[in-house]
Amino acid sequence: MASRAAITRIIPGRTVFLVCDIQTRFKPAIYGFDHVVSTARKMFTLAKVLEVPVLITEQNPRALGGTVPELDPAPLGNLFLGTHPKTGFSMAIAPVLSLLKHRDFKSVVLFGIESHVCVLQTALDLLGHGYDVHVLADGVSSCHRDEVGIALSRMRQAGAQITTSETAAFELQVDADKSNFRQFSQIIKDERHNTALALEALVRSQPLPHGSP
Repeated sequence: MASRAAITRIIPGRTVFLVCDIQTRFKPAIYGFDHVVSTARKMFTLAKVLEVPVLITEQNPRALGGTVPELDPAPLGNLFLGTHPKTGFSMAIAPVLSLLKHRDFKSVVLFGIESHVCVLQTALDLLGHGYDVHVLADGVSSCHRDEVGIALSRMRQAGAQITTSETAAFELQVDADKSNFRQFSQIIKDERHNTALALEALVRSQPLPHGSP
């Protein structure tokens, strides 16, 4: 008899959003870039309501410029854990790993670009460090659309959870009886159209996991 798969949940209070290299210079090259930005912007808005810290990396910003202006971290206040430059293809650099350990995070919600390069290598590295990695399928992309499904499959096989922005948000919200639910619910409603567009562009074309109906 096949063994039951381990259940990996997003843990409120021990979760961080990792934003991977969503830089303006990449816009012409990345498939569905505007949808990645839209999903990321929604997650920034939700982070404040859900009190989830946010950490950003930028790939070689001296040469490639900074994060898109739509993702202004200022409204996050103390929830913003900084923008960290890197040249390697993983977010799991020393200052990031130090922050994750110091803050005792367990669940990492990961989104950005490129799915088959920096997102993939970040997921693999963080899994290796013992973190639960949740990748937003409606929040990642690559230059070539066909790379995305392969990258998501590899991350899933390695133990990452492939989810969506709204699924992750509701896991963090947990209960409609909380005092922030009215504000949370309004964000979900306000973002409904953008969420649908991102799902259509970034998720619908991807293959279902093996064994799905």
